[in-house]
Amino acid sequence: MFSLNSNNELAKEIAAALGCGIGKCSVTQFSDGEIQINIEESVRGSEVFVVQSTSQPTNEHLMELLIMIDALKRASAKEITVVIPYYSYARQDRKARSREPITAKLIANLLETAGATRILTVDFHAPQTQGFFDMPVDHLTGIPILADYFSKKDLENIVIVAPHNGGVVRARKLASLLNAPIALIDRRRPEHDTSNIMHIIGNIHGKNAIIVDDLIDTAGTITSGANALMEEGAKAVYACCTHPVFSGPAIERIMSSSIKELVVTNTIKLSDEKLHNKITALSVAPLLAEAIERIHNEKAVSPLFE
Repeated sequence: MFSLNSNNELAKEIAAALGCGIGKCSVTQFSDGEIQINIEESVRGSEVFVVQSTSQPTNEHLMELLIMIDALKRASAKEITVVIPYYSYARQDRKARSREPITAKLIANLLETAGATRILTVDFHAPQTQGFFDMPVDHLTGIPILADYFSKKDLENIVIVAPHNGGVVRARKLASLLNAPIALIDRRRPEHDTSNIMHIIGNIHGKNAIIVDDLIDTAGTITSGANALMEEGAKAVYACCTHPVFSGPAIERIMSSSIKELVVTNTIKLSDEKLHNKITALSVAPLLAEAIERIHNEKAVSPLFE
């Protein structure tokens, strides 16, 4: 298993869970910013796993990954499984307007052309993104990890809230694991990265509301939704997501919002300035380690969805 620069801590956790080491490689840059990778041990005929989230700086981490895959392919690696805890550009999965690219498909093409033979990832923005790949894709979900955390908090009178229409399936999954009803925040998005709350569908009065989403970017949707829930009579508002992108004003918005606790996973490494007492980070390392073990031993991955 090899790790690049996006999330070395997660890669070390995965390696520890598997009882294996991390392969030796160096990732450097030339003076003009070009990336150079040297694999410092033989991979000929090997089944290789590369751990790299394509998080910020997105394009740099993506290029590292593509160059690493190419290097492994040219070094005669037998199988190259790319472990991408967070798959960036996934929100560009369709043409919402004329003359727009479908960048999620482009990234899939680049990974395949570079030489990847399998993808292991967690919570695509849209599950149908799997169809962009002409290779096996093991698409895991962080919902059971989040559900386990909240079940141990022993919160009473819970309602799971979808922050937008596209999040209903995700909310229903979490609600089924916590045996709770769901509600929906109906909103419209007049511009990118902005949202206006329309109204709340479902009974949230006097309840502990848990908003669930796949990722939080600028935190506009999640914080405005939390404030609206409190105005409508919720007892307390919690929030959770798999991918803490946290760009721009996200941390400031979260800290000043009505959210009592925000629970995320470590698919993206959080810098020190983004770690606050309101934010709880859970590890996906055991999940990814078991998936890697199952792939290596040709076992079914489907039990990990339960």
